[in-house]
Order: sequence, then C-alpha cells, then structure tokens
Amino acid sequence: MKVKIINQSANALPQYETVGSAGMDIRANIENAITLQPLERVLVPTGLFIELPQGYEAQIRPRSGLAAKKGLGIPNSPGTIDSDYRGEIKVILINLSNEPQTIEPAERVAQMVIARYEQISWELSEALSDSERGAGGFGSTGKK
Repeated sequence: MKVKIINQSANALPQYETVGSAGMDIRANIENAITLQPLERVLVPTGLFIELPQGYEAQIRPRSGLAAKKGLGIPNSPGTIDSDYRGEIKVILINLSNEPQTIEPAERVAQMVIARYEQISWELSEALSDSERGAGGFGSTGKK
C-alpha cells in the first residue's frame, strides 16, 4: 500500500529497518537540542504530514531505547493519527527519569505503526450474553 507523505524536515523518510519491523522510527525536526527536566513534557515536531486511506490509523509509540537509556516516554501511548488528519505529526515526550534529558536534532523520538481499524455502530440492549469471564475485572484472569 502506498501512502502520500510530505516531508518538511531534512531527515530521511521513516522506513522499516528490518523485514520483521512493525514500526518505522520517526525523528525530531528541531534546529536546536531540547532539554527536558524530570516530569517535563514537550511536543516534538517531525516535519511529516501523511494522508492515510480510510480504515487505517498511524499509531505513535515510544522507542524502547529512549525509555531504557533516558527514561523518555509518550504519555498518551499509543497516540493515534486518524486517516482524516492532515496536520504535522508531533510527538508528546515526557521525561520520567530523575535527571534532565536532551533530545538532539534528527534524534529518533518515536516509532510509527500503521494499523487497520473498523468502525462500529452501537446496538442499544438491555442485556449482554454470558461469557466465561463475565464481569471479572482487573486481575480476575490471574492465578487462583
């Protein structure tokens, strides 16, 4: 499937790094480094604009390397880019470490996964069918 993309950054287009990769790394489109203090959030521009076909979304997910090495994550993970959104893709990063962390220009800040989705319509009902789990909530399927 081909997807239209506008790249207003100096970075290469996102790409799959291996045959089995589900996500493509996306990079910061910033001129100067950004330093995040502990628990500080920042909106990082990417310079990317996409046109997904209806029925697809782009999920913006954290990079495990940033989480492990710097304690940086994405608070709304995964972020969703809807098929009708035409604005710039931006990444919300949060510093969950106890030390200031710096994002460099062109640094890989997130990964983008393209996924199919379905839209539903609600059917108002007075009851739901039974299931093995029933109304069991958090931890209800764990060890007994």
